[in-house]
Amino acid sequence: MKRYFLLLVLVIAGLSACQKVQTTTQAKNQAVIDDQKIQDYIKANNITATKDPATGVYYHITNAGTDPKPNALSTVKVTYTYGYLNGLSIGATNGVQAKVSAFIAGLQAGIPKIGTGGRILLIIPSGQAYGSGEVNGIPGNSVLVYTLDLDGVTAN
Repeated sequence: MKRYFLLLVLVIAGLSACQKVQTTTQAKNQAVIDDQKIQDYIKANNITATKDPATGVYYHITNAGTDPKPNALSTVKVTYTYGYLNGLSIGATNGVQAKVSAFIAGLQAGIPKIGTGGRILLIIPSGQAYGSGEVNGIPGNSVLVYTLDLDGVTAN
């Protein structure tokens, strides 16, 4: 009986490991697809953008703002609009206050690049946004475009 249980555990563990490898491969493939879409968007819209090498998020700082600049522990007040690469708007916020760490990964990467009063354009690959699953009506693997204003920073 113990042998069958051990065998069952090993089979399940093996299958789980295979699924994780497949998921990692799919994520890497999607990152390549997203990057090409972003590069095409940047070219088509004549945007000068920089790619963050750690996250794959592209950004263009319209206004650098002034100190203080936030960090991951800071509470910030932001106003932003966001949408898809095709120009379709998803929504907008006005004066949202939250810790930088509470935002999606792509915003966490971009917000600290500007200071109070700053504005940044962020083009966020799906892996740094909502990933492969649908979230709040946003389809999986969606690249998102944000224009974000940093209205205020409370350093922590």
